[in-house]
Amino acid sequence: MSSNFFRSNSYFIDENVNFFKFENSYKLYDEMGVNIGAIYQKLTIAQKLLRVILNKSMLPFMLEIKDNDGNVQATISRGWTFWMSKITITDGSGNLAGTIKQKFKFFKPEFIISDNNGLETAKITGDWKAWSFLIQDTNQQTIGTIDKKWAGAMKEIFTSADKYNVTLNSEIKDNLRKIAILSSAITIDMVLKESK
Repeated sequence: MSSNFFRSNSYFIDENVNFFKFENSYKLYDEMGVNIGAIYQKLTIAQKLLRVILNKSMLPFMLEIKDNDGNVQATISRGWTFWMSKITITDGSGNLAGTIKQKFKFFKPEFIISDNNGLETAKITGDWKAWSFLIQDTNQQTIGTIDKKWAGAMKEIFTSADKYNVTLNSEIKDNLRKIAILSSAITIDMVLKESK
């Protein structure tokens, strides 16, 4: 795993829209607008068939965050679920980085992020329709945002509604914690779509 991949505190996510594919995929850019990798959903043939006949919010999924050399930087996976999702995050070496638990909230989703010891480290709350989310630590302090507001040169590069920005405060230094929070944030679109 490249230690540089999660060094940035700002990421831009661009969904690849393809109506003929079952898997979701996204391109990842750094704060300068340089493509640094991608997020890929991995589905087995059986899972693809099940998605046709079952509610996809019940089905397992796996997402891989990869750099441009194809190296896995983090994996996000969920097993079968019948109510609120519990999602596992591992780093590029397969070590547990944390978990995400979805909490039931009408129209305002909430995700609790815990570290590899099961201790809550952050939560993501916000408005899915307005696509505005706050990332807060356990002291209710805002440590990051997820939104579709562009600044500076990014206004020229990113104009589509299928693109959004994840920004974390620079004081998040612990690598596994940062992987867990960033992985949660940059895959929130996928998690919410699968939960609908």
